[in-house]
Amino acid sequence: MLGSEEVTKVSSSYLRLVLDMLGDPTERFRSPAAWRALEADLGVSLPADYKEIVDAYAPIQINGHLALDHPATQRWNLSEWIRSTADAWSQVEWGDGEPDGDPRVVLGVEELEFGTPNGLIPLAGTDRGETLFYAPRARNGEGVLFVEGGEGEFFEFTMEFAEWLYRWLVGEDVGGPGSSVFYPGPVALRELPMSPGDRPQVRYGPSRGI
Repeated sequence: MLGSEEVTKVSSSYLRLVLDMLGDPTERFRSPAAWRALEADLGVSLPADYKEIVDAYAPIQINGHLALDHPATQRWNLSEWIRSTADAWSQVEWGDGEPDGDPRVVLGVEELEFGTPNGLIPLAGTDRGETLFYAPRARNGEGVLFVEGGEGEFFEFTMEFAEWLYRWLVGEDVGGPGSSVFYPGPVALRELPMSPGDRPQVRYGPSRGI
């Protein structure tokens, strides 16, 4: 089992790999105050590597599918997206044995909550219907990730966000079996439009040699 220093090194290495793959950050909306407000509302801290990647690039769509919002913007506001997504998932009534890959077992709870420290907090989503969640108090208080694949099935990933994103970018099935999306060449980055008439261009990260 990795010690705390080794875990930090692993996390940092995947963050570096992701930043190198995505290229020069724009950091258009970096705001510690916005994160403090969001985390105070949620009642829990979000993963540091997730916040770093969001601050570096968001609001953005990566490789045409994965969207990252930002807590300091009016459009594509992360706080609003988390709340609306959590509210929508909170309306779902789960029966015995549902959902597949039931997160309640890992969380040690009888009722599945969304947008709370004891439940699942939405982090990102794709245009294919997949939603990535953070469970801050799973596994004896150690956070884990869950992906809902778009059809009511949850998949657990015991890794940091940066590692999950790296594996997603290189085409691994980190959204469930058969979920891989891989595009050879540089990663495509589309900054999301910040006004109705805004038409941002797609830019590309550095060559990956693949």
